[in-house]
Amino acid sequence: MRRIVLPDISSPQFKADPYPFYARLRTEAPVCRTRLSFWLSAWLVTRYDDVVFVLKDGPFSNDFLSQKMGWLPRAFAPFTRHLLNADPPDHIRLRTLVSKAFTPRSVERLQDRIQAVCEELLESAASRGRIELVREYALRLPLTVIAEMLGIPAEDRRRFDAWTERVVAGSSGAVVDMVRALPTLVQSVRYLRGLIARRRAEPRDDMVTALLRAEEAGDKLSEDEVIGMIALLLLAGFETTMGLIASGTLALLQHPEQRTRFVLEPGLAESAIEELLRYTSPLDIGTFRLAREDVTMGGVTIPKGDVVLAVLGSANRDELRFPSPDTLDLAREPNRHLAFGAGAHFCLGAPLARLEGRIALTTLFRRFPDLRLAEPASAVRWRRGLFFRGPQRLPLIL
Repeated sequence: MRRIVLPDISSPQFKADPYPFYARLRTEAPVCRTRLSFWLSAWLVTRYDDVVFVLKDGPFSNDFLSQKMGWLPRAFAPFTRHLLNADPPDHIRLRTLVSKAFTPRSVERLQDRIQAVCEELLESAASRGRIELVREYALRLPLTVIAEMLGIPAEDRRRFDAWTERVVAGSSGAVVDMVRALPTLVQSVRYLRGLIARRRAEPRDDMVTALLRAEEAGDKLSEDEVIGMIALLLLAGFETTMGLIASGTLALLQHPEQRTRFVLEPGLAESAIEELLRYTSPLDIGTFRLAREDVTMGGVTIPKGDVVLAVLGSANRDELRFPSPDTLDLAREPNRHLAFGAGAHFCLGAPLARLEGRIALTTLFRRFPDLRLAEPASAVRWRRGLFFRGPQRLPLIL
C-alpha cells in the first residue's frame, strides 16, 4: 500500500492549483489514504474510471453522517436528512418528491428572470467601473434565484451567505472548523423551523410550501426532511454556480484566445459552459462515502467501513479520458466530465446551474468587453473548504 503525505487539501493554498498534485496521485497512488484530521482518515480516489465506480454507489454508502457522526447533538439531525446522505430506497423517495422543480423544462421558465437579475446586478456595478465578482455577482445571482424559488424573504437572504461560508469551512474535517460551524447550524435550524411554521399557516406559491405538500405514492416529507432539503437546496443551489461563474471568469481572463471565441462565437456557449465546468470543477471533491464491504481499486484494498472521497477535480483532468486535460478548449467534444457527479446522486440542480452559468458569463463579457483583473491572478485568494473550489474574492475592472 502506497502512502503519500498530502498537504492540507482544504486550504486556500492547495485549492488555488490542486491539479499538479492530483496528476501525481493518478500516476503514483490513484487510491491514496490520507488523514483529514486527528479523528478522520479517508481514501482519495483520483482516476476517472475509479471515481465513476465510487459515484455509482455499488459497494459504497452515502450514509456517512449517521454512521460516523452519531455524536452530533440532536439539534443538528435535520441537516443529515437529505438526499445526498441517503441510500436507496430513501434516496429515491426524497429525490422523487423534489425533482419536478428541477426538470430542464421547469428550469427553462426561469431564463427571463435569471437574465433580469444579471442585468440588474451589472447595471449597479457599471457606474462604479469596478466589481468584486464573487460577492456582487457570482453569489448574488444564484442566491437570489434559489431564495425566490424557496420563498425566502429578500431581507433574509444575505444571512445565508455568512451561514453557508461557515458551514462550508466546517466541512474541512478539522474539528476546530466544525466547532465554529455549530452555532451557525443552530441558527439555521431555528430560522428554517420558523419559516416552515409560517408556510403551514399561510401557504404560498413557493418551493417550501411545495415541499410541505409534496406527496408521491402516499409518501410525504417529515419536518426534519423538509429542513434538510431546504438547507441542501440553498447550499447546492448556489455554491456550484458561484464557483462556476467566478472560476469561469478567471479562466477566460487567463486564456485570451478562448475568451475571444466565447465572445465572438455565441454558438459555443453551451459547450463552453461544459468545458468550464470540467476545467474548474467547482465541486472539487464528492461527498463522503463509506465502503459497505472490502473493495479493491488501483491495487489497493479499502476495508469495509472506511471513508472514501471521489476527487472530481482530478477525474476531470485525467489524461486517459481527456486529451490535453490541462488545456482549456471551449469546443471540446466529447466532454463527459463529472462536475455534477454521476449515477443516482447526479446533481439534481445541474440544469439550473448550467443555465445560470451560461447567462451570467455571456452577459458579463457582452456588457464589458474590456473586462480585466484588478490584481494579478497570483494574488487571488481561494476559499477554504474540502468539497467546493472557487475564489474568495475576484476584483475586476469593467
